[in-house]
Amino acid sequence: MYPQIVNDLQKYANPEKAKLLSRFFKTGKGEYGEGDVFIGVIVPHQRLVAKKYKTADLKTIEKLLHSKIHEHRLTALLILIYQLKKVDEAKKKNFFDFYLKNTAFINNWDLVDLSCRDIIGEYLLDKDRKILYKLARSKDLWERRISIISTFAFIRKNQLQDTLRVSKILLKDKHDLIHKAVGWALRELGKKDEKLLEDFLNENIKSMPRTMLRYAIEKFNEKKRLSFLKS
Repeated sequence: MYPQIVNDLQKYANPEKAKLLSRFFKTGKGEYGEGDVFIGVIVPHQRLVAKKYKTADLKTIEKLLHSKIHEHRLTALLILIYQLKKVDEAKKKNFFDFYLKNTAFINNWDLVDLSCRDIIGEYLLDKDRKILYKLARSKDLWERRISIISTFAFIRKNQLQDTLRVSKILLKDKHDLIHKAVGWALRELGKKDEKLLEDFLNENIKSMPRTMLRYAIEKFNEKKRLSFLKS
């Protein structure tokens, strides 16, 4: 099945789009996506291919995920997500373990953001979440991003404390992609409980990067937003 998936993706390849994506996802020397290879397949087309091959076995998915081509890796993750909808708890655990074993290949922000909530966060809804705190302290940028984006699954269920705890760990992170991710998560948390977000901001605003703060307060009214920006 692997050759068929690769061939189907190649049919959608667009060299001009590949150039644009390479710049957008910062693949140049010293940038966060250095060395990543794009063939120019947009996400809707990757979803079509993933859906067509949603019964692919884990060996095929792993082969795709280990590809140097970005769209192959994302399609692999999309196939996993399609399969999650119809599998039992044991299989979900298998996918969870597989994902954590392969974080080295989940190495750009779209790969993280489109997958970890469903594969990691949803699995942990009724389980111990210490793995997220380990990921939050990782030296790997993408593992740290996984730690906070996975908590979106908890936010949807009004389980908000882990988002705050992981955010606290990441407050002094040096990378802009973490600042944005944490701010985004805090903003979504604030939609559920604005007072809880305000309390967190008041406690931590002095050590919070400005990008993180701006994302976190996006949904506040103008007066409140300006007040926090002046703090």
